[in-house]
Parts: sequence; C-alpha cells; structure tokens
Amino acid sequence: MAYAMGLDFGTNSVRALVVDTGSGEEIGVSVYYYTSGTEGILLDAQTPDLARQNPQDYLDGLTQSVQGALQEASAALEFDPSLVVGIGVDTTGSTPIPVDHEGRPLALDDHFRNELAAQAWLWKDHTAHQEADEITAVARRMRPQFLARCGGIYSSEWYWSKILHCLRVAPQVFKAAYSWVEHADWIPAVLTDTCHPKVLRRNVCAAGHKAMFSTEWGGYPDETFLAAVDPRLEYVRRGLPSTTHNVSQRAGILTSTWASRLGLPAGIPVAMGAFDAHLGAVGSGIGPGKLVKIMGTSTCDVMVAPLTQDLPSIPGLCGIVAESVLPGYYGLEAGQSAVGDIFNWLVEVIAPHGLSHDALTADAQRLRPGESGLLALDWHNGNRTVLVDQRLTGLILGLTLHSSPHEIYRALIESTAFGACAILQRLEAYDVHTDQIIVCGGISAKNTLVLQIYADILGRPVHVSRSAQTPALGAAMAGAVVAGKDAGGHGSFEEAAAAMTGLRDMVYLPREEMCRLYRRLFALYMRMHDAFGVKGGTDDLYDVMKTLLEIRSSARSR
Repeated sequence: MAYAMGLDFGTNSVRALVVDTGSGEEIGVSVYYYTSGTEGILLDAQTPDLARQNPQDYLDGLTQSVQGALQEASAALEFDPSLVVGIGVDTTGSTPIPVDHEGRPLALDDHFRNELAAQAWLWKDHTAHQEADEITAVARRMRPQFLARCGGIYSSEWYWSKILHCLRVAPQVFKAAYSWVEHADWIPAVLTDTCHPKVLRRNVCAAGHKAMFSTEWGGYPDETFLAAVDPRLEYVRRGLPSTTHNVSQRAGILTSTWASRLGLPAGIPVAMGAFDAHLGAVGSGIGPGKLVKIMGTSTCDVMVAPLTQDLPSIPGLCGIVAESVLPGYYGLEAGQSAVGDIFNWLVEVIAPHGLSHDALTADAQRLRPGESGLLALDWHNGNRTVLVDQRLTGLILGLTLHSSPHEIYRALIESTAFGACAILQRLEAYDVHTDQIIVCGGISAKNTLVLQIYADILGRPVHVSRSAQTPALGAAMAGAVVAGKDAGGHGSFEEAAAAMTGLRDMVYLPREEMCRLYRRLFALYMRMHDAFGVKGGTDDLYDVMKTLLEIRSSARSR
C-alpha cells in the first residue's frame, strides 16, 4: 500500500487529502478555513478591487489540515503515515508574496504585519488594472511576442502588474522586498527548506501563464523591456532564475522539522507547485481533446495539446505554456473571473433574507429558457476571457417590477454559461477542438441545474469528475509521480491518471429544444458582450429588450 498527500490552497481555505496511489480512493480529508479578514480575504472598504491574504493563514492551514487528514485516514485499518510516499501542492494564482532576503514573507515581520501591501496579493486583487494597461502598451511596442502567448493583453490579476502597483502605492514595501514569490512556489519551499530566493525553484505554470516566462526568449521578460515599463522593475528581474520546473519534478524533500510538525516521515519528496485549476484538470484526467472546467468561485478552463502540435496564438486566452499542466504538453488556460461568486452575491447580498441556493434553484428549475425575460452579463468581477478587461462590470437586462429572485438567479446561471460558450467558440475558431467536456469543483457537486443549463447552452454532453476535490487529487498525483514507481507511486501522469482518476456515471446531455432556444438568447448575449466589451464594437441595441419580451411571451405560452 502507498498513499500520496495533496494540498489544495484555495481562495477561502486549504484542503489536505490522503489518496491511495493504486486506486485513487480518498481516505482522509480535512479543510481549514482561513481566519484573517472576511472569509480569509483582507479587504479595504475604500478600494473595492483590493484582495489580499495573510501568509500566516497558509502556515496555520498547512499544519492543521494535514494533521486532520492524517487523523481521518488513520480510521482505515491498512493506513499508517509512514506509507505516504509523496506530497503535491496547488494554490491560487497569480498570488505573489513579497519576501525578505531569506525568503520570509514581509507580512510575518512585525514592522509590516498590518500593511496590506506586504500581504499575499490574492489572484482576485484587481487594483493593478492601470499598470496592466501600461505593460500591455509597452509590450505591443517593444515585445509583441510576450503578449502573443498570453492572449494579447496582460491582466491586472498577474505577477508584474501587482508588483508595479505595489511599487507605486507602497514604495516602502517594494523597497523592503528582496523578491516576489508565488504562493504555489512558497509552500513547497517551506516544506523543503528552500525558501531562500537564490535556491527557491519556480514553477512553469505560474511563471509562464502570469509572469511572461518562456524559453523562447530566455526566461522572464528582459531587463530592457521591464525598464521601459519602470526602471525599478529591473531589480526584481535580476533576482529571478533563468529556468523553471514542471509538476513532475521535485521542489525538494520534506524536512525533519516539518515532518515532525505534520506527522509525516521525513525525506519524502515534495513536487513542484502549480495553480489549483491546472492540477484540478490533472485530477480530472485531462488529455488531448478534453476541456476541463474547474467551477468554483471563478471558473478556469484548461486544455492540453502535444508539444509537437503547432498551436496558434489565441487572442483572449490566459496563456499557452509548455508543460504548465502536464509534461510533454502545452497547457492552455482560459476562464471567468466570477461564477460561484455571482450566485453567492445574489443569495448573500441581494435576495430577501432566508432564500437559499437550494430554494432559488428549485424555483429556477421550473422556468423554460427565456421565460424570465432576463439577460445578464457575467462580468461582476471583470472579464478574464476572452476580453481580458477587469474594468467591465455586470449587467441584468429586462428587469420589470415583477422580476423575482429565482428568475434573476437563473439569468445569472445562464450568463455564466453564455460566457463559457464564448470561450469554447474562441478556442474552436483557432482550431483547438473539444471532444469531451469535464466539469469539476464545488459547483459540479452541488447544483444539477447549473450543469444541465451548461449542457444546453454549450450544446455538448457535460461529464463530471469522480472526485469532489480534484485540485487536491491532482496535487496528490504529482506527489505520487515524484515519488516514483519503486516507492509505490507512478512513473508518469498517464499511469497516475489511469489508476487514480475517473468520471461519474451521470452525464448531462443537451436537449435539442432547449439548445435551439438558447442559441437565440446567446446571439443577444454576444451583441451585448461586444457592445460593452469590444472597443469599436458598438451595435444598435434597440431591438434587444423587445426581442427578450417576444421570447418571454413565447416561453410562457408553452
């Protein structure tokens, strides 16, 4: 018997998972919810775009979640912690952390403990939208190849934008920071005592998708380019390595200190980290032709293609990066900045007190497509793909004095599915075709209405990953691979996927009548999408409201 440990650092919590490497059976799981701020997020009422996290929460969560998962696993008669052969880690991203010359987060220093800029800059922090625009403009002028592989526009969610914004709004933090380390690199470094910036290993997933790293131009963006953005960025660049590593490689081995603290054997290998969505795709058994949608507070869409395939640059994607998901494959990333967060906003902020997701779902399920007369844009947290514009905001069209909470709820679900359809169409317009759609994440396990609406709008069967915690499972698979076959792990991710992943029996099939109705609504969605989201893409929208009323009348007459 052999087991692997997967650590999944999400937006609000960290989850530890103990998995049988031979069968994929999950025998121990524990979740620790971050205690700082609001649901683990440090906010600023004066700056709605700000979202930071306390690195101490990561350390506390690491300890308690692992101990809890091991305790639950111990109920299995054959389990013993000595049988854990490897550890893998995933985190949100881009979530860079300013660190000192020893690799210790500035936020853990008393001098910076209460300084928001010294905390981890969470992926959903959008304060750097102006800086993202500046980086995009300089790259278009000097290094267009930098943008070609990240969708043509640099995002405020990403590494260099956040550092540049810190430089301007909190120069004391920027000056004190010896380097900026992604959360996905810091946790493996903590476990292996490799935090010092000169020895810390950086993962290609974060570097390639968020920090413009590519072997085509020698690594991270060159100093000349960064100096054209702001000369002070040259200092950050000089501290970055020329190489990165994928999840089949080791960050190091578990130290005796952390082994004792966690209750694990010292010396077991720790895999390089990666983003939660990418390892969520791994935990769903991703392969060529498979589109994996990791659906939670936001949604990330992930595909892979062999390195031998000549892939075009695709406008609006979050990147096409060699080996960012699996070794031997390009990783393609797209996504939506808010999905579950939009549904939660309606329930927690707008809906009358006492209305739950379950109650709204039950009422929304009785509606036909178009029956509400409502059409929404899913941009409550900006648009990640395909417009890459975090300054866009949400919209609900067609409201009347009779519009009900469950009608709005359904319209919001449909809006996120329309956004997903826009992404699918963009991929296929550039000859990246999808043979199978797999969903995973919290929403996939909670809401059948959402998945049926997605099947009807996408016009494709929607399959569901067997595991309810695929990012942690994917991380555990990385731990099994770096452990190797001789130790009870696996020799490749293909072997790990065959042994440890699977799909549920339930498949959501598109219904032709609903597909036909939704195609008409999607055409209206795309007109709104382009009118508000594409510069110069204005449209005469005079007929949109009236068409929605016609569709509503037809649906209600049925």
